[in-house]
Amino acid sequence: MTTIPKDKNIDSSLTLLRDGYEFIQKKRKKLGSNIFRTRLMLKKTICMSGREAAEVFYDNEKFQRKGATPKRVQKTLFGQKGVQTLDNSAHRQRKEKFMSLMKPDSLEQFLEIKKGYWETYISKWEKEEQIILFNEVQALLCRAVCSWSGVPLREEEVQQRAKDLGAMVDAFGAIGPRHWRGKQARKRAEKWIGNLIKEIRNGKIQVEKGTAAHSIAFHCELDGKLLDTKVAAVELLNVVRPTVAIATYITFTALALHQYPQYKKEIQTGKENLTEMLVQEVRRFYPFTPMVGAIVRKEFEWKGYTFKRGRLVLLDIYGMLHDPELWQHPQEFNPERFINWDGNPFTLIPQGGGEHLHGHRCAGEWLTIESMKQAVDFLTNRMTYEVPDQDLTFSLSRMPTLPRSGFMISKIKKLPYE
Repeated sequence: MTTIPKDKNIDSSLTLLRDGYEFIQKKRKKLGSNIFRTRLMLKKTICMSGREAAEVFYDNEKFQRKGATPKRVQKTLFGQKGVQTLDNSAHRQRKEKFMSLMKPDSLEQFLEIKKGYWETYISKWEKEEQIILFNEVQALLCRAVCSWSGVPLREEEVQQRAKDLGAMVDAFGAIGPRHWRGKQARKRAEKWIGNLIKEIRNGKIQVEKGTAAHSIAFHCELDGKLLDTKVAAVELLNVVRPTVAIATYITFTALALHQYPQYKKEIQTGKENLTEMLVQEVRRFYPFTPMVGAIVRKEFEWKGYTFKRGRLVLLDIYGMLHDPELWQHPQEFNPERFINWDGNPFTLIPQGGGEHLHGHRCAGEWLTIESMKQAVDFLTNRMTYEVPDQDLTFSLSRMPTLPRSGFMISKIKKLPYE
C-alpha cells in the first residue's frame, strides 16, 4: 500500500481562495504527484488529476455525489435535492428526464428560437453606443431558454431574472457579498419557478407538452409521486440556469476571436470544421469549472492508494485541461489540436467526464456546444463591431471568472445574411 502525499498545511481553505482555478495544479507541482491529501474547511480531502484519475472518479461503483456538494453551493448554484446530488436508480431516473429534453429536434428548436433573439438583439445593439456583451447575452439566453422550456417571462422581468440566474452561478466560489447575492437570487428564483409549477399543476397556466416546464411539473419519482414543488423548481432551474451560464463561454469565445483574429478570418472564408474546433478549444483553454467533488462510496484501492469510505475527493478539471501530459503545449490557444482528437470522454471534461445518460457528465453539453457555434456564426458572419480599449484580463483566483470588462463592443452593424 502506498501513502498518498500530504499537503503540509493544517488547512488549505485560504490557499484555495487565493489560488482559485490553479489550487490543485499548484499543489500537485509542489508535491510532484497527481494525487495528494489535504484539509478544506477542516475536512479531510483527496485531490487528484489526470485521465486515469478521471476514469476512476466517474466510476459510479466507487463514488457517490450525495454529500459532496457543500451546503453553501447548494444554496446558490445547484439548489437542494437536485439531480447533481443523486445516485443510483434515483439519479438514473432523474437524469433520463433531462436527457429526454436534449433530443436533436428539441435542440434544433432551441437554436431556432435563439437565432431570432440574436437577430433582435443585434438590431437593438446597432442603436447603442456600446454594449457589454456578457450582460446582453445573459438576457438573450434568458429569453430564449424560457421561451423554449415553457416558462412565461414578462418583458419587465427579463433583466432581473437574467441577473438572478447569473448571480447564482457567480456565487459558487464566493464568500461575502457575492455569496449573499447568489443566495438571495436563488430564493427569488425558486419562489418564481415554484409558483409556476403549482399553477401548471392546477391548470391555471397551460404549457405545451414536451417542454421542460411541463415535463418537470408532472415528473414522478420512482415511488410514483410527483416531485415536491420545491424540488421541481430546483430541477426546472437546472435547465434554465446552466443555459444562461453559457454567456460566460460565449464571452470567452468573443475574446478568443479578438485575441486570435486569424481564426475569425478563416471562419469567414469557410475553413472546414474550424468553428467546431474553435469552440472545443475555447472550452479547453478558458476557465469555466475549476474542480468537481464526489464521496468515496466504499473503501477501495487504486494504484496502491487507499480511498476510505466517506472521504471527499476533488478532481482537478481546470488543471487537466492544461495538463501537458494530455495536451501538447496546453498554454497555447490552438483549435487545430482537435483535428485528430480521439474524443476521449476523460480528457476534455469542462462539463464533466464519462458518459451522459447515466453518468455525471452535463446533460446540456451538446446544447452548450451548439450555442457557442451559433454565437461564432453571428460574431463572425452576421455582424461587425469594434472592440474599444478595455481591461480584458481575467483572474484565475476568482471562481467563476470572466474578462473584467465583460467584453465591451461598439459601432455594431448587422450584416445581410446570405
